[in-house]
Amino acid sequence: MLHAARLLDIESGKIVAPAEVLVEGERIIAVGTTVRHPEGAELIDVGDRTLMPGLIDVHVHLFLHPGAEDLQTVEESVPQRTIIATLAARDDLMAGYTAERDMGTEGAGSADTAVRNAINQGLIPGPRLRISGNAVDILGGHEDAIRYNPDQHVLPNATWANSASELVSVIRQQFKEGADFIKIYETGRDSFRDGKFSTPYQFNESELSAAVQEAARTGKHVAVHATGEPGTLYAARAGVVSIDHADQLSEETMRLMREKQIFAVPTFAISEYFADHAASPAAGARGHEILDYHAQEFRKQLAAGVPMAAGSDVGPFPHGTQARELVLMVKYGMTPLTALQACLLNGAKLLGWQGQIGVLKPGYLADVIAVAGNPLQDISAVQKVTFVMKGGAVYRR
Repeated sequence: MLHAARLLDIESGKIVAPAEVLVEGERIIAVGTTVRHPEGAELIDVGDRTLMPGLIDVHVHLFLHPGAEDLQTVEESVPQRTIIATLAARDDLMAGYTAERDMGTEGAGSADTAVRNAINQGLIPGPRLRISGNAVDILGGHEDAIRYNPDQHVLPNATWANSASELVSVIRQQFKEGADFIKIYETGRDSFRDGKFSTPYQFNESELSAAVQEAARTGKHVAVHATGEPGTLYAARAGVVSIDHADQLSEETMRLMREKQIFAVPTFAISEYFADHAASPAAGARGHEILDYHAQEFRKQLAAGVPMAAGSDVGPFPHGTQARELVLMVKYGMTPLTALQACLLNGAKLLGWQGQIGVLKPGYLADVIAVAGNPLQDISAVQKVTFVMKGGAVYRR
């Protein structure tokens, strides 16, 4: 039995006060201002806190940590990186993130299969995971090992595919090794000059369509790293499940995303972190200029009705701090409620767990957190998590 001063009803957008949640096993049995108290039930009173569904981050990198991202994959072995990933999963859970989508191991192959399975088996603490294995890239593309001595044959941080047939083969191998979905790098590297954003596409529309169709053959999806046109348009036409980063979307792309309910995942937190931790003042200023540009485009996307989900791209910045993404989504145009609905309702849908997580109601999995304050009044409350339950098990109190 959980008791608190308040509870967030994310569907109605209202605060219930006071609040009680009855949990039996891994699921919620009852929710209300008062519920029945079965004999022998343990009472956990979190006091002057708000109970709310566990947070959902749809863009994380468990296998990355702060520092030179390209060198991590060269200097650190896959076993070492897997150990680091288990610690990252723990940190995210303790920060209130009870479900996540890992968007590529960045050169660690299908090692995220082992992390996901260990969490599911109760061997290590961590969020519920949807995993992609190694992301997919073209030769010389965004995640290839460029600017190294070619004689050293440094491996890329993604798996190469250079045609529709190669995409199909790579996708089949990824699913064989345990991937839940496919992540494809569709654009990069980006350029921002004189206020104009540009980025080359990597796969054409027919190639992306082949990838989407192959994933759909087994009931799965493709998500893309895509920052701008025309790659974002190719992705929307192909029918991907999400366009991550989405710095620049044309009117046609936004229309397709609204009609097909393709989620944009803005990942503001990583952009802010890189700008704040740039190698030079000039680089930092350029990073903030790009962030400001994205914020302007984000407001256009909201006005156009593009569906949003909350993903932080955490990994290159410290795990467990990614609730900053929700603060930035509000700063750049959303209300606290719409940002939380993007995180919880849309996040659950994007991960394929709608009807299971993202809402506190009977029959749902008991993924419950408590935060100091009222997140509808001050979104930064999500950065002040004091209690974490996942599947009825208490991890932080």
